[in-house]
Amino acid sequence: MFRRHPYLSAATFGYLAVVAWLTLSPQAPDQRDGPLWQLALYLDQFSATQWLTFNDLEFVANIGLFVPVGLFFVLLVGKRLWWLALGLAIGLTVGIEWVQQFIPSRVSDARDILSNSLGAAIGVVFTLSVAAGRERARAAARRRRRNDNLPQSR
Repeated sequence: MFRRHPYLSAATFGYLAVVAWLTLSPQAPDQRDGPLWQLALYLDQFSATQWLTFNDLEFVANIGLFVPVGLFFVLLVGKRLWWLALGLAIGLTVGIEWVQQFIPSRVSDARDILSNSLGAAIGVVFTLSVAAGRERARAAARRRRRNDNLPQSR
């Protein structure tokens, strides 16, 4: 798998390194300087978005963080093994939350498992949808070529 797709493998491992840095590096318990906190403060200024809390934004950010994980894993294992890609992504997020228990400044949270798994599932579904669309387009092109090569009746 890795030898067949060296650039995809490198991109996947690079992205997983970013995920590891974001989720496993020691972080100060006070996140008031972070971009999500700043976004929450900004959105709190408007009555239409005051209902969005920091926890809501963090949940959505975790979904977004794991969409590429689902995408990369499907591309690596193939669309027929999409279930393996999803299982690997869920296993990854469970592993991250388990390790976070042992990092003093980190908090392990079941909501993170849910949001990360949801993000990975979105990535898997997106990748399978694009692959199915491409396969339909290829099949239509094959049908057109076949029809173009048929003798015309008069």
